[in-house]
Amino acid sequence: MQEGGKSKGGIEPVRRINSRGSCAPHLAIRFDTHLFSIDTSRAPKACTQPDAYLITHAHSDHYGKSAMNSPRAVASVQTARALEIRYGREYMGRTFEVGESIMVDEVRINTHPTGHTIGSSAFSWQTETGERVLVTGDVKDYHHLPRCDYLVTEANYGDPYDPSCIFEDDLAGFYEALEEGASFGAYAFGKAQRAVALMRAMGYKDEIGMDEKCLALTQELMKEVAGPLTPINGSGFNVVTPWSLYQVPGRNKYFLTGRRDSHYPTIQLSDHLDFRGLMRMIEHISPRKLLVYHPASERASLLAHYLQQCGMDTTCLDLIEEYVK
Repeated sequence: MQEGGKSKGGIEPVRRINSRGSCAPHLAIRFDTHLFSIDTSRAPKACTQPDAYLITHAHSDHYGKSAMNSPRAVASVQTARALEIRYGREYMGRTFEVGESIMVDEVRINTHPTGHTIGSSAFSWQTETGERVLVTGDVKDYHHLPRCDYLVTEANYGDPYDPSCIFEDDLAGFYEALEEGASFGAYAFGKAQRAVALMRAMGYKDEIGMDEKCLALTQELMKEVAGPLTPINGSGFNVVTPWSLYQVPGRNKYFLTGRRDSHYPTIQLSDHLDFRGLMRMIEHISPRKLLVYHPASERASLLAHYLQQCGMDTTCLDLIEEYVK
Protein backbone atom coordinates (compact mmCIF):
# COMPACT_ATOMS: atom_id res chain seq x y z
CA MET A 1 0.00 0.00 0.00
CA GLN A 2 1.00 3.61 -0.44
CA GLU A 3 2.33 5.39 2.60
CA GLY A 4 0.19 8.20 3.95
CA GLY A 5 1.99 11.29 2.63
CA LYS A 6 1.00 14.40 0.71
CA SER A 7 -1.06 14.00 -2.42
CA LYS A 8 -0.15 15.74 -5.63
CA GLY A 9 -2.35 18.71 -4.73
CA GLY A 10 -0.76 19.22 -1.32
CA ILE A 11 -3.30 17.31 0.81
CA GLU A 12 -1.67 15.71 3.82
CA PRO A 13 -3.35 13.43 6.37
CA VAL A 14 -1.93 13.85 9.87
CA ARG A 15 -2.58 12.30 13.27
CA ARG A 16 -2.43 13.98 16.67
CA ILE A 17 -0.36 12.52 19.49
CA ASN A 18 -2.18 12.74 22.82
CA SER A 19 -0.73 13.20 26.31
CA ARG A 20 -0.29 9.43 26.71
CA GLY A 21 1.89 9.24 23.62
CA SER A 22 -0.68 7.40 21.50
CA CYS A 23 -2.72 8.65 18.56
CA ALA A 24 -5.95 10.57 19.11
CA PRO A 25 -8.95 9.14 17.24
CA HIS A 26 -9.06 9.31 13.46
CA LEU A 27 -7.15 12.14 11.77
CA ALA A 28 -6.86 15.68 10.46
CA ILE A 29 -6.43 16.88 6.89
CA ARG A 30 -3.76 19.53 6.28
CA PHE A 31 -4.00 21.47 3.02
CA ASP A 32 -2.89 24.92 1.87
CA THR A 33 -2.67 26.81 5.20
CA HIS A 34 -5.58 24.95 6.83
CA LEU A 35 -6.06 22.04 9.23
CA PHE A 36 -9.46 20.29 9.47
CA SER A 37 -9.89 17.59 12.12
CA ILE A 38 -12.20 14.71 11.18
CA ASP A 39 -14.36 12.88 13.74
CA THR A 40 -11.81 13.25 16.52
CA SER A 41 -11.56 14.31 20.13
CA ARG A 42 -10.86 17.90 21.11
CA ALA A 43 -7.20 18.86 21.36
CA PRO A 44 -5.97 20.35 24.69
CA LYS A 45 -5.29 24.10 24.60
CA ALA A 46 -1.52 23.55 24.64
CA CYS A 47 -1.71 21.44 21.47
CA THR A 48 -2.03 22.35 17.80
CA GLN A 49 -5.55 23.64 17.21
CA PRO A 50 -7.41 22.82 13.99
CA ASP A 51 -9.41 25.37 12.05
CA ALA A 52 -12.44 23.09 12.40
CA TYR A 53 -13.62 19.89 14.03
CA LEU A 54 -15.82 18.31 11.37
CA ILE A 55 -18.38 15.99 13.01
CA THR A 56 -20.09 13.71 10.48
CA HIS A 57 -22.76 12.39 12.89
CA ALA A 58 -23.52 11.80 16.56
CA HIS A 59 -22.52 8.17 17.12
CA SER A 60 -20.02 7.79 19.96
CA ASP A 61 -17.29 6.21 17.82
CA HIS A 62 -17.02 9.49 15.90
CA TYR A 63 -16.16 11.46 19.04
CA GLY A 64 -18.62 14.33 18.87
CA LYS A 65 -19.00 14.04 22.65
CA SER A 66 -15.56 15.66 22.96
CA ALA A 67 -15.50 17.89 19.88
CA MET A 68 -18.92 19.42 20.67
CA ASN A 69 -17.28 21.38 23.49
CA SER A 70 -15.24 23.47 21.04
CA PRO A 71 -16.48 26.62 19.27
CA ARG A 72 -14.59 25.24 16.26
CA ALA A 73 -16.93 22.25 15.99
CA VAL A 74 -18.93 22.01 12.76
CA ALA A 75 -21.98 19.73 12.61
CA SER A 76 -25.48 19.66 11.18
CA VAL A 77 -28.35 21.09 13.22
CA GLN A 78 -29.69 17.58 13.84
CA THR A 79 -26.29 16.16 14.78
CA ALA A 80 -25.71 18.99 17.25
CA ARG A 81 -29.12 18.43 18.83
CA ALA A 82 -28.58 14.66 19.02
CA LEU A 83 -25.25 15.25 20.78
CA GLU A 84 -26.95 17.56 23.29
CA ILE A 85 -29.65 14.99 24.08
CA ARG A 86 -27.24 12.08 24.28
CA TYR A 87 -24.64 13.77 26.47
CA GLY A 88 -26.63 16.36 28.41
CA ARG A 89 -24.53 19.37 27.55
CA GLU A 90 -24.70 22.33 25.19
CA TYR A 91 -23.18 22.08 21.73
CA MET A 92 -20.69 24.96 21.45
CA GLY A 93 -19.88 24.97 17.72
CA ARG A 94 -21.37 26.05 14.41
CA THR A 95 -24.28 24.32 12.69
CA PHE A 96 -25.73 23.96 9.20
CA GLU A 97 -28.64 22.30 7.46
CA VAL A 98 -27.48 19.27 5.47
CA GLY A 99 -27.10 20.32 1.84
CA GLU A 100 -25.99 23.85 2.69
CA SER A 101 -22.50 25.31 2.30
CA ILE A 102 -20.60 26.86 5.20
CA MET A 103 -17.49 29.06 5.22
CA VAL A 104 -14.71 27.90 7.55
CA ASP A 105 -11.45 29.85 7.65
CA GLU A 106 -12.09 31.18 4.11
CA VAL A 107 -12.81 27.68 2.78
CA ARG A 108 -16.26 26.90 1.39
CA ILE A 109 -17.35 23.51 2.71
CA ASN A 110 -20.26 21.80 0.98
CA THR A 111 -22.37 19.30 2.91
CA HIS A 112 -24.12 16.19 1.60
CA PRO A 113 -26.60 13.70 3.12
CA THR A 114 -25.34 10.15 3.65
CA GLY A 115 -28.49 8.45 5.00
CA HIS A 116 -26.64 6.90 7.94
CA THR A 117 -28.56 8.77 10.66
CA ILE A 118 -30.81 11.79 10.79
CA GLY A 119 -28.43 14.71 10.25
CA SER A 120 -25.44 12.66 9.11
CA SER A 121 -23.35 14.62 6.64
CA ALA A 122 -20.40 14.28 4.33
CA PHE A 123 -18.12 17.29 3.79
CA SER A 124 -16.45 18.38 0.56
CA TRP A 125 -14.21 21.29 -0.39
CA GLN A 126 -11.57 22.37 -2.90
CA THR A 127 -7.96 23.26 -2.22
CA GLU A 128 -6.34 26.35 -3.71
CA THR A 129 -5.02 24.18 -6.55
CA GLY A 130 -8.52 22.90 -7.32
CA GLU A 131 -8.18 19.43 -5.83
CA ARG A 132 -11.54 18.16 -4.54
CA VAL A 133 -11.66 16.56 -1.09
CA LEU A 134 -14.59 14.49 0.21
CA VAL A 135 -15.00 13.15 3.76
CA THR A 136 -17.97 10.80 3.95
CA GLY A 137 -18.34 9.62 7.54
CA ASP A 138 -20.52 6.50 7.67
CA VAL A 139 -22.73 5.99 4.62
CA LYS A 140 -26.04 4.28 3.87
CA ASP A 141 -26.95 6.14 0.66
CA TYR A 142 -24.11 7.44 -1.54
CA HIS A 143 -26.18 8.86 -4.40
CA HIS A 144 -25.89 12.48 -3.21
CA LEU A 145 -22.10 12.34 -2.84
CA PRO A 146 -20.06 14.25 -5.45
CA ARG A 147 -17.06 13.11 -7.41
CA CYS A 148 -13.73 14.00 -5.86
CA ASP A 149 -9.97 13.64 -6.19
CA TYR A 150 -9.20 12.71 -2.58
CA LEU A 151 -11.69 10.51 -0.72
CA VAL A 152 -11.69 9.91 3.05
CA THR A 153 -14.20 7.15 3.77
CA GLU A 154 -15.34 4.27 5.98
CA ALA A 155 -15.06 0.48 5.98
CA ASN A 156 -17.55 -0.69 8.61
CA TYR A 157 -18.46 -3.58 6.31
CA GLY A 158 -15.37 -3.33 4.17
CA ASP A 159 -13.80 -6.74 4.73
CA PRO A 160 -13.94 -8.44 1.31
CA TYR A 161 -13.19 -11.83 2.90
CA ASP A 162 -15.94 -11.81 5.57
CA PRO A 163 -19.31 -13.17 4.37
CA SER A 164 -21.12 -11.10 7.02
CA CYS A 165 -20.04 -7.95 5.15
CA ILE A 166 -22.40 -8.85 2.29
CA PHE A 167 -26.08 -8.47 3.12
CA GLU A 168 -29.45 -7.06 2.11
CA ASP A 169 -31.84 -5.30 4.46
CA ASP A 170 -34.71 -7.65 5.28
CA LEU A 171 -37.57 -5.22 4.73
CA ALA A 172 -39.98 -8.07 4.02
CA GLY A 173 -39.11 -9.66 7.36
CA PHE A 174 -39.61 -6.33 9.10
CA TYR A 175 -43.05 -5.96 7.50
CA GLU A 176 -44.04 -9.49 8.50
CA ALA A 177 -43.00 -8.83 12.10
CA LEU A 178 -44.98 -5.58 12.05
CA GLU A 179 -48.05 -7.45 10.81
CA GLU A 180 -47.62 -9.88 13.73
CA GLY A 181 -47.60 -7.07 16.31
CA ALA A 182 -43.91 -7.30 17.18
CA SER A 183 -41.77 -5.05 19.34
CA PHE A 184 -38.31 -4.12 18.12
CA GLY A 185 -34.96 -3.62 19.79
CA ALA A 186 -32.96 -0.83 18.13
CA TYR A 187 -30.12 1.43 19.15
CA ALA A 188 -31.51 4.70 20.50
CA PHE A 189 -29.83 6.97 17.96
CA GLY A 190 -30.10 6.05 14.31
CA LYS A 191 -31.72 2.63 14.18
CA ALA A 192 -34.72 3.57 16.37
CA GLN A 193 -35.61 6.52 14.15
CA ARG A 194 -35.26 4.38 11.04
CA ALA A 195 -37.57 1.76 12.55
CA VAL A 196 -40.22 4.40 13.27
CA ALA A 197 -39.89 5.81 9.74
CA LEU A 198 -40.30 2.33 8.25
CA MET A 199 -43.34 1.58 10.42
CA ARG A 200 -45.01 4.79 9.26
CA ALA A 201 -44.07 4.14 5.62
CA MET A 202 -45.60 0.65 5.90
CA GLY A 203 -48.90 2.13 7.03
CA TYR A 204 -48.83 1.85 10.83
CA LYS A 205 -50.42 5.05 12.19
CA ASP A 206 -51.13 4.27 15.85
CA GLU A 207 -48.97 4.89 18.92
CA ILE A 208 -45.46 3.48 19.07
CA GLY A 209 -44.09 2.84 22.55
CA MET A 210 -40.48 3.77 23.27
CA ASP A 211 -38.12 3.77 26.23
CA GLU A 212 -36.80 7.08 27.55
CA LYS A 213 -33.67 7.33 25.36
CA CYS A 214 -35.39 6.34 22.13
CA LEU A 215 -38.37 8.58 22.86
CA ALA A 216 -36.35 11.74 23.56
CA LEU A 217 -34.24 11.41 20.42
CA THR A 218 -37.10 10.40 18.14
CA GLN A 219 -39.46 13.16 19.28
CA GLU A 220 -36.78 15.82 18.83
CA LEU A 221 -35.24 14.62 15.57
CA MET A 222 -38.35 13.43 13.72
CA LYS A 223 -40.90 15.81 15.28
CA GLU A 224 -44.37 15.49 13.68
CA VAL A 225 -43.12 13.00 11.07
CA ALA A 226 -42.74 10.43 13.86
CA GLY A 227 -46.49 10.32 14.45
CA PRO A 228 -47.90 9.47 17.89
CA LEU A 229 -45.26 8.20 20.34
CA THR A 230 -45.65 7.13 23.95
CA PRO A 231 -43.60 5.55 26.75
CA ILE A 232 -43.39 1.75 26.53
CA ASN A 233 -46.77 0.49 25.37
CA GLY A 234 -48.09 -2.53 27.24
CA SER A 235 -50.52 -3.59 24.53
CA GLY A 236 -49.10 -2.24 21.27
CA PHE A 237 -45.97 -1.86 19.17
CA ASN A 238 -42.69 -0.77 20.75
CA VAL A 239 -39.25 0.36 19.60
CA VAL A 240 -36.80 0.27 22.50
CA THR A 241 -33.08 -0.13 23.10
CA PRO A 242 -32.05 -3.80 22.91
CA TRP A 243 -31.35 -4.00 26.64
CA SER A 244 -34.89 -2.73 27.35
CA LEU A 245 -36.66 -5.43 25.33
CA TYR A 246 -37.13 -7.53 28.45
CA GLN A 247 -39.37 -4.76 29.86
CA VAL A 248 -41.77 -5.06 26.93
CA PRO A 249 -44.76 -7.40 27.43
CA GLY A 250 -45.27 -10.28 25.03
CA ARG A 251 -43.04 -12.78 23.31
CA ASN A 252 -42.92 -11.40 19.77
CA LYS A 253 -39.67 -9.42 19.94
CA TYR A 254 -36.90 -8.82 17.41
CA PHE A 255 -33.50 -7.14 17.51
CA LEU A 256 -32.90 -4.99 14.41
CA THR A 257 -29.27 -5.81 13.64
CA GLY A 258 -26.89 -7.79 11.50
CA ARG A 259 -25.17 -9.20 14.58
CA ARG A 260 -25.51 -12.87 15.41
CA ASP A 261 -24.90 -12.86 19.16
CA SER A 262 -28.37 -11.67 20.22
CA HIS A 263 -30.63 -13.42 22.73
CA TYR A 264 -33.58 -12.38 20.54
CA PRO A 265 -34.46 -13.28 16.95
CA THR A 266 -32.90 -10.75 14.59
CA ILE A 267 -34.01 -8.88 11.50
CA GLN A 268 -31.22 -7.65 9.21
CA LEU A 269 -31.53 -3.87 9.13
CA SER A 270 -28.34 -1.88 8.78
CA ASP A 271 -27.52 1.83 8.71
CA HIS A 272 -24.43 1.08 6.61
CA LEU A 273 -23.54 0.03 3.10
CA ASP A 274 -22.37 -3.54 2.76
CA PHE A 275 -19.12 -4.36 0.94
CA ARG A 276 -20.79 -4.31 -2.46
CA GLY A 277 -22.35 -0.95 -1.69
CA LEU A 278 -18.98 0.47 -0.68
CA MET A 279 -17.54 -0.65 -4.01
CA ARG A 280 -20.42 0.98 -5.89
CA MET A 281 -19.94 4.17 -3.86
CA ILE A 282 -16.25 4.36 -4.75
CA GLU A 283 -17.06 3.81 -8.42
CA HIS A 284 -19.69 6.57 -8.21
CA ILE A 285 -17.29 9.04 -6.57
CA SER A 286 -14.33 8.07 -8.79
CA PRO A 287 -11.46 9.41 -6.63
CA ARG A 288 -7.79 9.48 -7.64
CA LYS A 289 -6.68 8.70 -4.08
CA LEU A 290 -8.45 7.13 -1.08
CA LEU A 291 -7.87 7.10 2.65
CA VAL A 292 -9.87 4.60 4.72
CA TYR A 293 -10.18 6.14 8.19
CA HIS A 294 -12.89 4.21 10.05
CA PRO A 295 -13.53 1.98 11.99
CA ALA A 296 -10.66 1.44 14.43
CA SER A 297 -10.27 -2.20 13.43
CA GLU A 298 -8.55 -4.29 10.81
CA ARG A 299 -11.44 -3.74 8.39
CA ALA A 300 -10.01 -0.34 7.39
CA SER A 301 -6.62 -1.81 6.51
CA LEU A 302 -8.20 -4.84 4.81
CA LEU A 303 -10.31 -2.62 2.56
CA ALA A 304 -7.33 -0.38 1.81
CA HIS A 305 -5.24 -3.42 0.89
CA TYR A 306 -8.01 -4.80 -1.33
CA LEU A 307 -8.42 -1.49 -3.16
CA GLN A 308 -4.67 -1.25 -3.64
CA GLN A 309 -4.72 -4.69 -5.24
CA CYS A 310 -7.45 -3.38 -7.54
CA GLY A 311 -5.04 -0.67 -8.71
CA MET A 312 -6.36 2.22 -6.61
CA ASP A 313 -4.02 4.59 -4.78
CA THR A 314 -5.20 3.83 -1.24
CA THR A 315 -3.95 4.18 2.32
CA CYS A 316 -5.32 3.89 5.85
CA LEU A 317 -4.73 5.37 9.31
CA ASP A 318 -2.04 2.85 10.23
CA LEU A 319 0.17 4.11 7.39
CA ILE A 320 -0.02 7.84 8.16
CA GLU A 321 3.47 9.02 9.07
CA GLU A 322 2.85 12.71 9.81
CA TYR A 323 1.96 13.73 13.36
CA VAL A 324 1.09 16.88 15.29
CA LYS A 325 0.98 17.51 19.03
